[in-house]
Amino acid sequence: MNTMRTGLLLAAMTGLFIAIGFLLGGQAGMLIAFLIAAAMNFFAYWNSDKMVLRMHGARQVERGVVPELYATVERLAMRAGLPMPAVYIIDTPQPNAFATGRNPENAAVAVTIGLLDTLDKRELEGVLAHELAHIKNRDTLIMTMTATLAGAISMLANFALFFGGSRNNPLGLIGTILLMILAPLAAMLVQMAISRTREYAADRTGAEISGNPLSLASALSRLESGARRTTNRDAEANPASAHLFIVNPLNGQNMDNLFSTHPATANRIRALEELAGRRLRTDAPRAERRQSASRRGPWG
Repeated sequence: MNTMRTGLLLAAMTGLFIAIGFLLGGQAGMLIAFLIAAAMNFFAYWNSDKMVLRMHGARQVERGVVPELYATVERLAMRAGLPMPAVYIIDTPQPNAFATGRNPENAAVAVTIGLLDTLDKRELEGVLAHELAHIKNRDTLIMTMTATLAGAISMLANFALFFGGSRNNPLGLIGTILLMILAPLAAMLVQMAISRTREYAADRTGAEISGNPLSLASALSRLESGARRTTNRDAEANPASAHLFIVNPLNGQNMDNLFSTHPATANRIRALEELAGRRLRTDAPRAERRQSASRRGPWG
């Protein structure tokens, strides 16, 4: 369901881009803006992992520095069928984490000092499994695609008057001005909706990797509380990277509002609890069958 929703949202953004391009600048304006935005995001696609790790002061660590963390990532990556990602530590007291990298072969998982100090082993596994789920689901690629389209739409809006947008727009100058304001806003809303959709998908896949949905639910509750109390200065200075983190590093959200990059933590916890309940209902009959078979013995 989340995959279908992501596809529909990407299709909606593509349609929005095409429609705005024709209204504002005709074919020439649409093509020029798209090529510029695509070039910018092509560079970001190949270098975004290094850029975001650098802006948050992340440092790569090897097995000997944090053996328990490294071993946990290694074990979960093997369980998920993924190559071992690079492991990074971020020196901030706010408990948080994110994954980056253009594909599973070039991926990294970064956790903060605050996260290591806050979570127990079980909760840490839940968070790491969530981040590996982002890698497994190739969410970085999806978000790069949306960034390309959102950047192209914003450029079309900025170039509107230069390409004679008021002449092409049936609403005239007023219509062009409205599109200049509303088009980037609409693109941003779709981009945020896709980001929230991918968080729900990563929660579900992460729970499957770890085998314990409630461990991630417990971690999310503690991370949300910690993020509210602690300021992440690098995240505040670079708010465009907020959607990468497992919980919003900027401020807490009480609902899935239009301008939130993350689903409400309470909603995510509820979904994980429901998933855990379904697993228990599925596992119970299996356990009963095993007990019945053991009572019958090898000859029935």
